[in-house]
Amino acid sequence: MQAPGAALHVYSNRASSASDSGKPTEADPVTTQIIRHALSSAARQMKRATIRTAFSPIIYEALDFAVVLYDRRIRMLAQAPTLPIFVGTMGFCIEGAVQAVGGERQLEPGDVLIYNVPYGTGSHAQDCAIVMPVFLPDGELVGYAANKAHWLDIGAKAPYCTDTTDVYQEGVVIPGVKLYRAGKLNEDIHRMALANCRFKQPVNGDLNAQVASCHVGARELQRVIRRFGPATFAECIERMFDHGEHAVRQFIASIPDGTYHGTCHMDDNGVDDDPIRFEVIITIDGSNVRIDFSSAPDAQRGPINAPFPSTVSASRVALMMAAGSAREPPNEGHFRPLEIVTRPGSMFHPLAPQPCYLYGWPLMSAIEGIFQALATASGGKLPSGGAADTAAVQFYGQRSRTGEPFYGGGLSLPVGQGARPSCDGPTLYVPSLAQSHLQSPELMEAKLPIQCEQWEFTPDSGGPGQFRGGSGWQVAYRFLEDVMLISTIERTQVPGWAQCGGLAGAANRLEVEFADGHTETLRKVTNRKIPAGSRLRIYLGGGGGYGAPSTRAAAAVRRDLLNGMITMQHARKYYPHAV
Repeated sequence: MQAPGAALHVYSNRASSASDSGKPTEADPVTTQIIRHALSSAARQMKRATIRTAFSPIIYEALDFAVVLYDRRIRMLAQAPTLPIFVGTMGFCIEGAVQAVGGERQLEPGDVLIYNVPYGTGSHAQDCAIVMPVFLPDGELVGYAANKAHWLDIGAKAPYCTDTTDVYQEGVVIPGVKLYRAGKLNEDIHRMALANCRFKQPVNGDLNAQVASCHVGARELQRVIRRFGPATFAECIERMFDHGEHAVRQFIASIPDGTYHGTCHMDDNGVDDDPIRFEVIITIDGSNVRIDFSSAPDAQRGPINAPFPSTVSASRVALMMAAGSAREPPNEGHFRPLEIVTRPGSMFHPLAPQPCYLYGWPLMSAIEGIFQALATASGGKLPSGGAADTAAVQFYGQRSRTGEPFYGGGLSLPVGQGARPSCDGPTLYVPSLAQSHLQSPELMEAKLPIQCEQWEFTPDSGGPGQFRGGSGWQVAYRFLEDVMLISTIERTQVPGWAQCGGLAGAANRLEVEFADGHTETLRKVTNRKIPAGSRLRIYLGGGGGYGAPSTRAAAAVRRDLLNGMITMQHARKYYPHAV
C-alpha cells in the first residue's frame, strides 16, 4: 500500500496540442480525413512488411510487435492494429532512444536506433525497439517510424523467464545506440546483439524485418508530407488529434462524476507463493478521467512488475476499448482526456534494477479492474470480467537425431471473456492481445516436435447468467522430444468477475501428464524438464455471466446444449426453468 507522504507520479498528455488555446484549427476536414487515412495506410504497410519478412511465428503469426508513425514532437500519428498492449508505449521508446544518442541534433538521414531498456520501452528486454528518424529532402526532421517486436531470445537466464529477481537476469540491455549511422550498418553493434541470442538466425531475420518496416513507414510519411506540404500537413494533424480527443471526451462525459474502484487479483509473483490483490481507482471529472495505480503494492521480488510506459499503455487500451474508439486507428488526441497516477517503486512503476519480465500479466489484471470500475460507473453497460490470462507456455530443446535447437515461443492462447448487457461473452480473445492471431495446430506441428491431441471448447466453463460468459477451451499436445518447459499460467485462483446476478466462469489451469503416468498441476515455472512422451494440457478459463441465470431464454439454453457448450447437469443446476 502507499506509504504516508510517498511521492506520486502524475502523467498526462493534455498539453500535446498546438491549439491548446481551445481555438479550433482551420484545416479542411476533407483533407484531414485523406491525411488520416493515408497515415493509417502507411502504418498498415509497415505491418505488412514486418509480417512478410519476419522469420518467427511469434511475429508473423501471433503479431507480437507494434509499428507506428510519430511526428517530430513525438505524438502518435498512426499505429497499425497488432498487439494492443503496445498502444502508446512507442512514444516512450522513441523518446528514450533519441535521448540516449544525444538528442535530435545528433540524428541524420539514414540513422536507425536500437533500444530495449525495459523502464523506457515498457516491456521486457526481449521486446526490442527499432527507431528511424524521418527527414525531408531538405534535411528537416519531420517525425519517426518505429517498430517494437518480441525477439525469441536476448540472453536472459532462459528464453523466457518467470522467476527473475532483477533486470540483469532478464537479458542484455541495449541503452539506445545507432544500429545504422547515415545508412551504414554498425557491424559491431549488430554482432554484439546477435552474440547474446540462443537462436541467432531467426532473431537476425526478425531484426531485418523491423528495419525494413521502418524504411517503409519513413517513405510513406515523406510521401504524404510532400503531397500536401508541411504547413497543410501540420494543420490537418492538429484537427485529427482534436477529433480523437472529442470522441473520447464524449464517452467520459456520459459517465457520472465520481470515484470508482476495480479489484484485481494475481496468483503469485513468480518467486513467492503469496496471492496478490490490488485496486485500480478511477475518478471521473466532467470529460476528464484519472486512473490511479498508487495503492498497488510495492514492486514485487518476482518479475510481475509493469514498467511505467506499459502502465500508461494498459490505461489507454482499456479506455479506448470502453469508449468504442478501438474501432478507429488511435492517435495522440485519443489520450488527452486521460491522467495516470503511479507511485515510483511500486508494482506499476518499478525502478531499476527491479525485475519486470512478466510485465504483461499484471496489465491484463489491471485492464479487467479498469473495466470493472467503469462497469460500476456506467450502471452495468460494460461486459463482465474475463479469465485475464494468455496461458502462454514456452519450451525449448534440441532434436535428438540432428542436434538442431528448437523453441516453442509465443504460444499464447486467448480465453473466455465476460458477457455483455445484451449478448453472450466472446471466447478466444484477450483485450491486451486483441489483434493477435492464434497459431494453428498444423503450424505448431510443422515447426515443433509436438503432436496436438485436443483443441476444443470446455463445456460448462462460461459463467452462468441471463447472458452466458464466453466459453473456455482446452488444448493438449504431446512432446515428442525432451523439453525444458516455461509456463506463465495465471489467474488459477480467482475467475473472471460477474455482474447483475451473473456467476463467475471457470479459472485457468495447467496440467502435465508425465510419461511415467503421474500428473502435476503447474503455475509459473522456468526450465522444468519434461521428458518425451509427456502430455501438456491447458484449460483456458471462461468469462463471467451477466444477469440472473433464471432469466436466460430457454431457447438459448437449448442451443448451448445442442452445441456442447454446457452439459445437461449444468443446465439443470443453473437453468432448471429451461429443461
